[in-house]
Amino acid sequence: MSDILYLKAERSIKIENKEVKIKNIAKIECTNCQILNKVKELIILTIKDKTNNKYVISVLKIIELIHGIYPELEINNVGEMDFVIEYVQQKKNLLLEYIEVLLICLIVFTGAAFTIMTFNNDVAVERLFAQVYSIIMNEKTSGFTILEMSYSIGLGAGILVFYNHIGGRKLTTDPTPIQVEMRIYEDEVNTALIKNYTREDKRIDVS
Repeated sequence: MSDILYLKAERSIKIENKEVKIKNIAKIECTNCQILNKVKELIILTIKDKTNNKYVISVLKIIELIHGIYPELEINNVGEMDFVIEYVQQKKNLLLEYIEVLLICLIVFTGAAFTIMTFNNDVAVERLFAQVYSIIMNEKTSGFTILEMSYSIGLGAGILVFYNHIGGRKLTTDPTPIQVEMRIYEDEVNTALIKNYTREDKRIDVS
């Protein structure tokens, strides 16, 4: 009975080494340990770019490389047919990253605050609260009542519950709405990237 090798590659892989081996981009399993260890060390790609870049590789290229050494080996692919490799340089400027995070937080905070203020002005929340308070309490509002306080607390609490985050802790094990949207965005980007590279014949594939 011939040996069988199982190959599983994820849709998107991030790497830092310029010499990309099969073990860096895929999970493999084989009962023959000698074959398994040999296949893991096979080099599928050598990156020459000095900047961050993305590459699209067909699983057929990996199978071709393995068959070049083990022609009789049966290979079962249980992962993606095409996948994206994102090369990221190892050296990172931590100061620049902190500045980027700070700027993003500032932009998001300013945008959210502006959105809430414009919404309150558009629907005249202050005047509405004054009317509700006058109807219920039969007196004019002093400008800051239990209604404004409840609204402010409820707004903050609602945002925390919706985004499922308080500091570094999550309220539930479910992914946050931002995480869900980011995964959808990543999937769409990878799909578009694979299609573009295939049309432009830039995909690393068998000849």
